Amino acid sequence: MSAAWIPVLCLGICLVLLPEPAGTEGAVPIAITCFTRGLDIRKEKADVLCPGGCPPEEFSVFGNIVYASVSSICGAAIHRGVISISGGPVRVYSLPGRENYSSVEANGIQSQMLSRWSASFTVTKGKSGAQEATGRAVSTARPSTGKRLKKTPEKKTGNKDCKADIAFLIDGSFNIGQRRFNLQKNFVGKVALMLGIGTEGPHVGLVQASEHPKIEFYLKNFTSAKDVLFAIKEVGFRGGNSNTGKALKHTAQKFFTADSGVRKGIPKVVVVFIDGWPSDDIEEAGIVAREFGVNVFIVSVAKPIPEELGMVQDVAFVDKAVCRNNGFFSYHMPNWFGTTKYVKPLVQKLCTHEQMMCSKTCYNSVNIAFLIDGSSSVGDSNFRLMLEFVSNIAKTFEISDIGAKIAAVQFTYDQRTEFSFTDYNTKENILAVIRNIRYMSGGTATGDAISFTVRNVFGPVRDSPNKNFLVIVTDGQSYDDVRGPAAAAHDAAK
Repeated sequence: MSAAWIPVLCLGICLVLLPEPAGTEGAVPIAITCFTRGLDIRKEKADVLCPGGCPPEEFSVFGNIVYASVSSICGAAIHRGVISISGGPVRVYSLPGRENYSSVEANGIQSQMLSRWSASFTVTKGKSGAQEATGRAVSTARPSTGKRLKKTPEKKTGNKDCKADIAFLIDGSFNIGQRRFNLQKNFVGKVALMLGIGTEGPHVGLVQASEHPKIEFYLKNFTSAKDVLFAIKEVGFRGGNSNTGKALKHTAQKFFTADSGVRKGIPKVVVVFIDGWPSDDIEEAGIVAREFGVNVFIVSVAKPIPEELGMVQDVAFVDKAVCRNNGFFSYHMPNWFGTTKYVKPLVQKLCTHEQMMCSKTCYNSVNIAFLIDGSSSVGDSNFRLMLEFVSNIAKTFEISDIGAKIAAVQFTYDQRTEFSFTDYNTKENILAVIRNIRYMSGGTATGDAISFTVRNVFGPVRDSPNKNFLVIVTDGQSYDDVRGPAAAAHDAAK
């Protein structure tokens, strides 16, 4: 019988044809599930049978043509066009691991990007004749060996009481070195395991800080603790300076996006591990993170000794980088040995969502301008009641330089800016200024006042990430047109 030939992909520039070993041409394919991964097939080459009706949206596929071994075999086969959603025979070839698995959409499946994995595989069309040789179709519920196939793994919902999108920003600099880097990974793995990762629980990703930051994996890449532990184990030590500030800014700006798996209404958290001290400015990065609604925790290990303080740019770097300098967002461990006792306290912090004061909510991500009627028909006593009403509303918001902002304009026929969004950034100052607003008295031109406020109060903050609201407090009818200016204000807010 003439030798059969099979294609084998060469990573690089060539495609080599190798003879198929004798005796395998009629092999019966192994029935697998929709979620069987490449790493579950411990052979250099295997014929498998994918079932029909697999849900494409639940596949985990990393790469294109060459797939990370953590990928679903059937998902990869559909992605490459080897089979359709109806299933069918697939031949799987094991390949070495590689750097940078690309993200490509094909055949209704969006594969994901992965920076590095220890093993890979590729797929080709399986031998349809292998099924016919047995005289019947191979069951998708039981392999031909007679052994019971493992139950299809169910996606775990995880700890629903700890919903958070968490980025672990680990230290990969020469400061920490290879040995402590591995201990650090072990600690992060323990934290990830205790969090209760799952589809409806916390999601985690990992970024490595060194000379240049590198996102090792995103929130959407893994939703089970087992896969996260695999991925953490695969992360390699990079070396270089500990540019933690650069990495933190990169994480705040590039990691927490909808495309990478961030969920709406879920707290965004970065846990920054610093062994020693950062090589660059971390304060500015902390400000950027807060502006993006990211809660920054810093886990510091092995604080600099007195002889080393001269090399530290800012000895108060922890207090200036965390979400709030109140002790909750900072965590210290003396060294990387015997860290198991520190896992649970850190996890409890990460799951205490009511303390996540940097998360963007309605109360800390709005610009509210109060347009207050100061006309003669109001009267001084009623004007004081209006100011009390405005103060009570302002009290409910988290006013800060990166949080909610308040402005006030009083109007009659004229307009007077009592204070703008940038004048005061503490609640105490805002309330004090509101109490001291002087009553103007005069006619009522609400339309002109709306146009004035949109132009002079909201105009300077048009690039602010906060949502804009204009609250008009008035006691009666305006002498000018209100509908036109109000419609223009709505258009300006779009």
